[in-house]
Amino acid sequence: MPNYDNDAEMKTLMQQFQDRTSQKFQEYEELMQEKRQKRKDQCDKEIQKIILKDKLEKELMDKFATLQTDIQNDAIPTCICKKSLTDKVEKNCMKCGGILGTAVPELGAIGGTVVYAAAVKSATDLGIKIGIQTAVSDLIGLSGLGKLIGSTTIENFVTSTNYFNKMDIFNFVQKAKITMCSGGNNANKVFCSYVNNSVNPPKLFQRAAIIAETAQATGADAAKAEFTSATASTAFLSNPIILSAIVIACIVAILLAIYLILRYRRNNKMKKKLQYIKLLKE
Repeated sequence: MPNYDNDAEMKTLMQQFQDRTSQKFQEYEELMQEKRQKRKDQCDKEIQKIILKDKLEKELMDKFATLQTDIQNDAIPTCICKKSLTDKVEKNCMKCGGILGTAVPELGAIGGTVVYAAAVKSATDLGIKIGIQTAVSDLIGLSGLGKLIGSTTIENFVTSTNYFNKMDIFNFVQKAKITMCSGGNNANKVFCSYVNNSVNPPKLFQRAAIIAETAQATGADAAKAEFTSATASTAFLSNPIILSAIVIACIVAILLAIYLILRYRRNNKMKKKLQYIKLLKE
């Protein structure tokens, strides 16, 4: 299998993809920090309003101190202590939303890793396939070798581990020469006439080396083109993995929005409840 770790162009493509992914994560984090700060400021304003309201209510209660009221804690309406079906659903949704809210960044990271791994695997598989096809085609056309031993024999010999190996291909051709052309056998065949020529044996290894180099280069070019295509922005929307990630992200966003709305309602309800209890105790 070809090694792309030392391929400068492939490293550049991988680095560019990682840089774009990291930039997206950084932009997302900055956006979330801005939203958190806005939420904190809003909460601070609400707290100040409640404090001011409590202060005004206390002043009013002092002015009407002559009015004696004997309200006990058990006078609190029982509906406050009972949980309705809405409250139960709200509680479960809040738990779900909290989990999903913390999982959104991890979801993006997993999605980016899966897409990158899928692109690398797809490019590697295609490169090997094209390399094998090139080696088989060139061996079949090597001075009539395919007609002499049959294309099936060549196809069975070429694999993902030897299509780029010069010595393996040379040994295969040399074995075909010894087996099929020794002792004057098949002397009228093109391949045997070629290899039995005293001038051609040195060229046999050169042609085998050229076949291996061509197959490796063709496979590498196909792999690079496939990787570039798979990681291009236009290919993202047509990738089933990306579409699945988008659907999941939309579902998470909807659940997170529901969670935020329910949490806001719950906080308001609890504030009103605490204010009511406080007034009853005074």
